[in-house]
Amino acid sequence: QLVEPGGRLVQAGGSLRLSCAASGRAFNNYAVGWFRQVPGKEREFVAAINAHGLNTHYANSVKGRFTISRENAAATVYLQMDALRPDDAAVYSCAANRVNFLTTKESYYDYWGRGTQVTVSS
Repeated sequence: QLVEPGGRLVQAGGSLRLSCAASGRAFNNYAVGWFRQVPGKEREFVAAINAHGLNTHYANSVKGRFTISRENAAATVYLQMDALRPDDAAVYSCAANRVNFLTTKESYYDYWGRGTQVTVSS
């Protein structure tokens, strides 16, 4: 089970850290990705990190502004979002990939959180 607390309303230019907390130690062997979706649009990839946290990958739209990290001792993955823009507003979901494959494709992810709303005011 993946749980993502932490969504809220922030002003443009501000920062927010999302967390993705998992139950079960197997999570520490999985790659984890963050995705986001706005109403009427397809869900899009944001960032991913492999099991050991040594490799990451970002969507071009967030590169240099967002940072994904993980704390395996706490079975938690974070998404630090800085310099937020109104077009970053979305429901953000984390997902875990059992084969530890760093990928942007949703179909490779086996477990999904329910998502958390991030709103960015201009």
